[in-house]
Amino acid sequence: MPALAALPVAVPLLVAAALVGAGTLLRRRVADIVAIVTAATVTGFGAALLARTLHGEAVVWFGGWTPRSGIALGVAFAIDPIGAGMVTLAGLLMTSALTFSWRYFETVGTLFHSLMLLLLAAVAGFCSSGDLFNMFVFFELMSVAAYALAGYKIEDLGSLQGALNFAVTNSIGAMMVLSGTALLYGRTGALNLAQIGVSLASAPSDRLVVVAFLLLLVGFFVKAAVVPFHFWLADAYAVAPTPVCVLLAGLLSELGVYAVARVYWTVFSGPLEQHAAPLHALLFAGATLTALVGGVMCTLQHHLARLMAYATVSHVGLTLLGIAVLEPEGLAGAALYAAADGLVKAALFVLVGILAHRFGTLYELELRGRGRELRWAAPLLVLGALGLAGAPPFGTFVGKALIEEGAHGAAHWVAALITVVSAMTAGAVLRVTGRVFGGWGPRSLGGRDVASAEEAHRQAAEEGEELRAPRSLVGPSMIAPVLVLLGASVAIGLVPGLSDRTVVVAARFVDRAGYAATVLGVPRAAPPVTAPVPHGGRLVAAAPWAAAAVALAFAGAWAALFANQLPRTIRRRVRRIVVPAARGLRGLHSGQLGDSVTWVMIGTAGIGVLLAATLR
Repeated sequence: MPALAALPVAVPLLVAAALVGAGTLLRRRVADIVAIVTAATVTGFGAALLARTLHGEAVVWFGGWTPRSGIALGVAFAIDPIGAGMVTLAGLLMTSALTFSWRYFETVGTLFHSLMLLLLAAVAGFCSSGDLFNMFVFFELMSVAAYALAGYKIEDLGSLQGALNFAVTNSIGAMMVLSGTALLYGRTGALNLAQIGVSLASAPSDRLVVVAFLLLLVGFFVKAAVVPFHFWLADAYAVAPTPVCVLLAGLLSELGVYAVARVYWTVFSGPLEQHAAPLHALLFAGATLTALVGGVMCTLQHHLARLMAYATVSHVGLTLLGIAVLEPEGLAGAALYAAADGLVKAALFVLVGILAHRFGTLYELELRGRGRELRWAAPLLVLGALGLAGAPPFGTFVGKALIEEGAHGAAHWVAALITVVSAMTAGAVLRVTGRVFGGWGPRSLGGRDVASAEEAHRQAAEEGEELRAPRSLVGPSMIAPVLVLLGASVAIGLVPGLSDRTVVVAARFVDRAGYAATVLGVPRAAPPVTAPVPHGGRLVAAAPWAAAAVALAFAGAWAALFANQLPRTIRRRVRRIVVPAARGLRGLHSGQLGDSVTWVMIGTAGIGVLLAATLR
């Protein structure tokens, strides 16, 4: 077991170093093959860890430094099924991204492959670590690789600007995580998650604990792009190469939400137990705001990478909604939804990359009707939209059903929110499909014709638009990842009894006393958390909401494409309401680095005030 736990980190790190050392000696295709095989191997390691941990966490103490009397001095990997599942997801997304890049890049050096594998190793280490400081180290290693990959096109000024915004904003979040870790170390003398949790649970919370919680929460919210800490994300996605966006959209933000869940239930659930109700309200408010802002901004976008970026923000809100429930069902739903939704978003980003590769633009109006040359891609985009809407048999449907069940008394309100938000993002993708492949909808927006829109698009190239010469070949290596990713998302929804098993896993995840007993080898300090009784009707109850989301998505896409067919009176009234609100929301998303940093400070102060007022 120790070797298996370390291999997902060690193998990609060693291969990345070897690729850098032998970079001048290797041909491009050799580097491609080596990187793809390594990523696929890590996927296998993750699946093996998932199978080994289904009945309990796997704890590995490196160097034989095991705890004595509940005191941990060594470094441990404490792997649970949710963490192992994230490693498996990371390996699958990395394999798909590297396979897609086989034909996507005309020329690329081994540094690209090394950075990708470095990111994969950091993800595996982050999801496996049982030490708060090592979580920070692995997350920053992952972030540094992501910064470099986002700005990989160094000849493009927009690429460097977007990567700089990404790096500066996330570095502020990293400093908050480090500061919160330092406060906890000063209070408890420990860095091991289980030991910190045991130490804090022995005394009521005070201001230092609340401040440490605030710093860690905000730091991970920045990584996850929770509103109002999300302003960096669209600029990073707009300039990053498509293979990198596959990883950013499908994985990076979900890891920020995972970190919030891990740190809360392992470290803070004891001292903050009596404040569960205000925490529930605070997290629900943040999740709702993130879901709605991301959904509205997604519908306003006509640059395909930015559209998918805001869809990612919106669905981070839905994932956080499951965490905010503070119940095993909600956590189980968040885990399944994050995995299935990450696969769908990654598949859609691959399709967006194919359009950019073939036609040399990511602007929706410029692509109007040109997609007929790639007719096979239209049904795949529709399938991806159905996945975003949470339609069965996609795994997103099962995840949403669990979140709604976990909400208990607020189930109908939560179901309505998820339905509306899912419909907005899915409807935006369906609108793009109709315009690009069917040639439907107006040729202009707001009175501009396509020619003037194209000129504005060229002038915006410095903002990171992915412009490139059109190419004729779209090979199997670009299509296969789409099929695999969509198929994997459907497979999650078709596994018999998966929702009930995930609830059991989530009940172990939230069992702080059980985690501490397993990791530190001490007697259990509290009774085990009992998994809720399986409820077979959850999928039946969620089906009408899923159908409503699909219907609203198609209705929204039709309204966007054929609004001119509506009565003039209705159009005028809608414009009076929508246009000023849209302008105001767009104005907030200026893309300026100073604005992003300002909103990080505003968000931190706002959450701090709320915590100070409620956690007394």
